Amino acid sequence: MAHQYSQTLNPPKTLIIPKHPNPIPSFSSSKILKPNSRSFPKLSVSAMAAQAPPPLDALFNGARKQEVLDAIGTSMSNCLSETNLHLTVPGLQSKTRGKVRDVYDSGDYLVMVTTDRQSAFDRILASIPFKGQVLNETSLWWFDKTRHITSNAVVLVPDENVTIAKKCSVFPVEFVVRGYVTGSTDTSLWTVYRNGVRNYCGNVLPDGLVKSQKLPANILTPTTKAADHDVPVTPAEIIESGLMSQADYDEVSRKALSLFEYGQRVALEHGLILVDTKYEFGKGQDGSIHLIDEVHTPDSSRYWIAHTYEERFENGLEPENVDKEFLRLWFKDNCNPYEDEVLPDAPEELVRELSWRYIFLYETITKSKFKMPSTEEPIHDRISRNVAQALSSLK
Repeated sequence: MAHQYSQTLNPPKTLIIPKHPNPIPSFSSSKILKPNSRSFPKLSVSAMAAQAPPPLDALFNGARKQEVLDAIGTSMSNCLSETNLHLTVPGLQSKTRGKVRDVYDSGDYLVMVTTDRQSAFDRILASIPFKGQVLNETSLWWFDKTRHITSNAVVLVPDENVTIAKKCSVFPVEFVVRGYVTGSTDTSLWTVYRNGVRNYCGNVLPDGLVKSQKLPANILTPTTKAADHDVPVTPAEIIESGLMSQADYDEVSRKALSLFEYGQRVALEHGLILVDTKYEFGKGQDGSIHLIDEVHTPDSSRYWIAHTYEERFENGLEPENVDKEFLRLWFKDNCNPYEDEVLPDAPEELVRELSWRYIFLYETITKSKFKMPSTEEPIHDRISRNVAQALSSLK
């Protein structure tokens, strides 16, 4: 059966899935961000004194990297690009295929399988070895660390790639929080700012900002999902269109900003800058609001290396990133990822590098060693077995 789930770097069909936007809190259109000039507030590098920069450098360039790259190389043709648990696990009623996650309805719960599919520009670009496991385990670490800020929907984790979650009524808004002027997609802050936009999602931005500059304060730039792309919206539009009530929006906005501020603090302690991210929230059957989907992963977030950021910024260089931005940029340089019907295959060296960066981020944030999955049992068989046992235990 294993051959049925082997991956291709460029799946034949472009996939588009619904997403859920984000809100904006204390930043209304009446609040104006003041430019920082080229020399903005210094990063408190002392906060990470014990770790930076030698440990990061050693991890990023040392023997561990080669060890991981060797494992990645042997797994290039064994990615989890597709699942069909509804055919192998009794009791699963339906399958919803997202860009990265396959979600199954078990009746009382949702079974969320994080695959190795890599998305950007609302399309599938490639499949990345170990990516699904990295995302799932990174999210679980953050879900546990952020319980003091918000509850989450996690019920059980039966497999490295699987989370069983509570059913929630998902808010049709993604809560994007940004701390820096950057990005390469059509809705990124740098793209719209460079095109002359100075009022973005209710945030009034001053003239004079440059790419990669730190904002005076974190901002929320919500989006909703239209057909096949994200649509930026203001808080007022979210309320007026009935996407959320004022009370729900206010609560989720506060939680999103608090999560981001906490994430930035933890990241900096570990030698990283959490640049921007997105959150999704849903309302449980009891009316409580839960954080869902994923949190602070290299898929949903942008991370930079902290100790080289200021020097590179001052010299007009791109920050060292630990996310998928370099893969986005490769596709923008080699095709039109928004309009071309068929995209080129991602180069194998970039796929390997992205897999390594995801594992590097996991190990840097969690301070734990990423456990390579066993190859003795086909991935789909392992997941089917673990999910079936977990669902039986929940009855």
